[in-house]
Amino acid sequence: MLWRARCSTADGRGPAVGNIPAAGLAVIAGLLLDVAFPGVGWWPLAPLAMAGLLLTFRGRGVRANTILGFLFGLAFFVPHVSWSGIFVGPVPWLALATLQALYLAGFGALATIARRCSSQATVRAVVVASVWVAVEALRSRTPFGGFPWGRLAFSQADAPTAGLAAMGGIPLISFAVALAGALLAEAAQVSRAAQYDARRGVVRPAFLATLSIAVLTVGLLVPTPTDGDRSVTVAAVQGNVPTAGLDFNAERRAVLNNHVRETQQLAAEVADERQARPDVVLWPENASDIDPLRDPDAADSISSAARAVGVPILVGTVLREPAENLSNVSLVWDPVSGPGQRYVKHRPVPFGEYVPYRAFFRQLSKQVDLIRADFVAGEGPNVLSLGPVKAGTAICFEVAFDDLLRDAVIGGADLLVVQTNNATFGRSDESTQQLAMSRLRAIEHGRAVAHISTVGISALIRPDGSVAQGSGHFTQETLAAPLPLRSQQTLATRVGQWPEFIVVIAALCGIALGLRRKHRRPAGAKSTASREPASGVTL
Repeated sequence: MLWRARCSTADGRGPAVGNIPAAGLAVIAGLLLDVAFPGVGWWPLAPLAMAGLLLTFRGRGVRANTILGFLFGLAFFVPHVSWSGIFVGPVPWLALATLQALYLAGFGALATIARRCSSQATVRAVVVASVWVAVEALRSRTPFGGFPWGRLAFSQADAPTAGLAAMGGIPLISFAVALAGALLAEAAQVSRAAQYDARRGVVRPAFLATLSIAVLTVGLLVPTPTDGDRSVTVAAVQGNVPTAGLDFNAERRAVLNNHVRETQQLAAEVADERQARPDVVLWPENASDIDPLRDPDAADSISSAARAVGVPILVGTVLREPAENLSNVSLVWDPVSGPGQRYVKHRPVPFGEYVPYRAFFRQLSKQVDLIRADFVAGEGPNVLSLGPVKAGTAICFEVAFDDLLRDAVIGGADLLVVQTNNATFGRSDESTQQLAMSRLRAIEHGRAVAHISTVGISALIRPDGSVAQGSGHFTQETLAAPLPLRSQQTLATRVGQWPEFIVVIAALCGIALGLRRKHRRPAGAKSTASREPASGVTL
């Protein structure tokens, strides 16, 4: 009875959309959205899931749609971020999923208000898609710096919409997918209308469905070049770890030795002419959790690997600095001069690399004390001179944020490097989800991307997002392939956050107009919530 009361339509016709209760359809839509992402990767389900969610909103008020948005969010995020609880238990995982679902509850409320801004189907669809992007923008920035994981765009690395990344970045792809879903929902609504008013210029369902398909395929028209000004041979060493999980680096020396031995094996293959000599060698995040600037044995091991291969190595390491804290670092190690330039991770992961308000959160879970020392946030540019390469670096979680790699390209990077460690997430979909982000970043900025993990899945990615060479999962291997270096900037790189800003402004205008139209309703007039006129919808 609770769901029937709260999710009933404004005219009292009950909670069903077709023959499926609204709450059930919202949950199904959320589950389908998760299937759209890697590792299943059925990307067409993303707009269909959006359409299903929006159909549950029809004829309902703000409170009901807030609940439906929350249910959709839970159904999506609980499986989507299940990797976050593999080794720490359900409390952090479910807390994260619930927090993100609250943002989608807000989407339900705001979309309901914004849809009142117009009786025209296409306008409503654009406004609803804009609200979705605005909510993604908000949760990508709040709280504690935000959590951009699960944005619609990240389901689209293999979709026609991926090309839109070069035009307007990740927000434009999310907008296109949400718009396609909103148009499909409008088409379904029109097809259910009892009659059509030809004098008002009726939009037939076929037109809206065709427009939806056009939105999803327009990205095919965007050129995504694969050549460059020149090319370099990049070798990425995936050393593997003795044990997956939180204690993956309990044997820190073994992890470092894995990467040293694999690099020396590469050097032997080069000497035997079984492998082309690389121009640069990349190690992943946490390849050396022993601070090589303070441990002579670790420094000697890395130096021996660099001398053997004869080129600079970009080492993912942990430095025990500043005092009583740690730094997650990309460190250039030259075969002659040793350690040089460094990049300190700008965005440490809250509750993964540092604990905000530790005393408070300790009351909720003792697991916070697994993080004994907090990682500090770095400052300054993230472009490193690595032999013949200007490498724009991002470490793990940072690939999900829009600004960091863009700043690197503007700063002169001709190759992007994403160093990550997926050992703490076992054999879950986290690694494939993250790899999809790197592929989209390649398209967005027109740069080759070297995505290197301690355990996989690693890949060398061309500027069009295709994979030149990939690794297995929990394997020890080295990837090596020529990658093009480019100096040209895509439109997305040049315009930066402007597309997202414009879409957010459109969402705010739609919400404001929706509120105004509601308040201007004559006194005593019966509320219709977001119900459309029975005669259909017009352009």
